[in-house]
Amino acid sequence: MTNPPITELNDRTRTIFRMVVESYLENGTPVGSRTISKFEGLSLSPASIRNVMQDLEELGLLAAPHTSAGRMPTEIGLRLFVDGIMQTAEPSAAEQRAIESQINGEGPIEEALAAATSVLSGLSACAGLVIVPRREAILKQFGFVRLSPLQALAILVGSDGSVENRLVDISADITDSSLNEAANYVTARLSGLTLADALKRLDKEIRAEKAALDAASANLVRRGLAMWTLDANDRPVMIVKGQSNLLDESAAADLDRVRQLLDELENKEEIAKLIDSARDARSARIFIGAENNLFSLSGSSVIASPYRDEGGQVVGVVGVIGPTRLNYARIVPMVDFTAQTLSRLMK
Repeated sequence: MTNPPITELNDRTRTIFRMVVESYLENGTPVGSRTISKFEGLSLSPASIRNVMQDLEELGLLAAPHTSAGRMPTEIGLRLFVDGIMQTAEPSAAEQRAIESQINGEGPIEEALAAATSVLSGLSACAGLVIVPRREAILKQFGFVRLSPLQALAILVGSDGSVENRLVDISADITDSSLNEAANYVTARLSGLTLADALKRLDKEIRAEKAALDAASANLVRRGLAMWTLDANDRPVMIVKGQSNLLDESAAADLDRVRQLLDELENKEEIAKLIDSARDARSARIFIGAENNLFSLSGSSVIASPYRDEGGQVVGVVGVIGPTRLNYARIVPMVDFTAQTLSRLMK
């Protein structure tokens, strides 16, 4: 169903819709007309409110669970609310202090990013997420270990001590001495370079016929280095903190959805790609439920905001994930403030 423009709702309908959504987001239970009639400043009978709520249901903005006479916003209704009605404010002074005190430049940037996800998770009662800035690995050592006649294990050791393994297909004519020759060449000639620069030097030396490699070994090195380069570009690194927040008391009535969300969080690659798509946003971007196929079963929401380096370039994304029943008005500015704090740290 197409989301109706907010301008199509008259003032009374818009007010009742806002009250239903805000009450549901605060309490997590369907909202009845009698509850709305008790709100200050609304002089309407429960019967009149029920009629308006029925109209909103027919528009696809509210739904009535079969177990309750009250109504709750649909995902379409939530989208209309956050885009056209919701009013946000700056995080409280206490929240700002909590975020800034945890995000500092006293250690490696990864520690600050982990701290950002932890504090954001604690303040929002959601799981915190952050995409780590992409950094090209600096080669220190490179090796091959034959696993079978047609497959080898490529081992890359980075200058930071990190070790990564990848399976690589090899041709039948590649000998053990060819594998050793290729590994020794990379370590001796390409150590200290990024993967991209290593590939450039390899190609340059091959063209100048200075590479001490035969054609098969040179091709193997090129494929090995290119594999890591593509891998780094296609798979953003994500830190997740606070999954336990998704198992609070309110989750008891909806354990299947929570289990599904936790399963989705295990698939970090797909979650990371979704979060990373917020890179082009100017501020927080909101993904609600089945708007994204990834959350079609769990009905989860993500709020994510990009952070930048000293040159203004987006280097990562920070955010939270939780049920669609989030306090969007409070959490959206909180995520934005965290992104701004990380941006200041990068300068």
